[in-house]
Amino acid sequence: MRGVMRRSLRQRTERKWLLAAEPDVLEELRRLRARVTHVTGALAATSDGVVLAHDTAFEAEGVAALTAAALGVAQSLAGATGRGTFRELLVRGENGYVATYAAGSTAVLTVLAGDRTNVGRLHMEARRSGARLADLVGLALSRAEQPQP
Repeated sequence: MRGVMRRSLRQRTERKWLLAAEPDVLEELRRLRARVTHVTGALAATSDGVVLAHDTAFEAEGVAALTAAALGVAQSLAGATGRGTFRELLVRGENGYVATYAAGSTAVLTVLAGDRTNVGRLHMEARRSGARLADLVGLALSRAEQPQP
């Protein structure tokens, strides 16, 4: 019972610090959209589907949940085929792209882009944003682990 209570308290503390990072995360998403033509939305979420911040017109919670599901499949596929740790996933539909990038080990970046997007530029800029998001999330989680007064 104590383990469950500690885990619950730790999760609440982590969530509080992750939410405190939201303005910085949102700013990074906006900078990504400004750097890549035809990007129509971006969201950062935990790897289990909790939205950290989004700059989108779509329903962020649903997309974050779908991203978590796709992430699980992508991680399994990469592992089963000996390709190592998940880095990114690209889905191309007739109206554009949905790209998901690892943002450290606990978060992901999902980007929606139109069909005229330069995919090379998208990858380059989204990988940079993913690294920045990993730093922001890592900092927030390290603050959550520090003893609180």
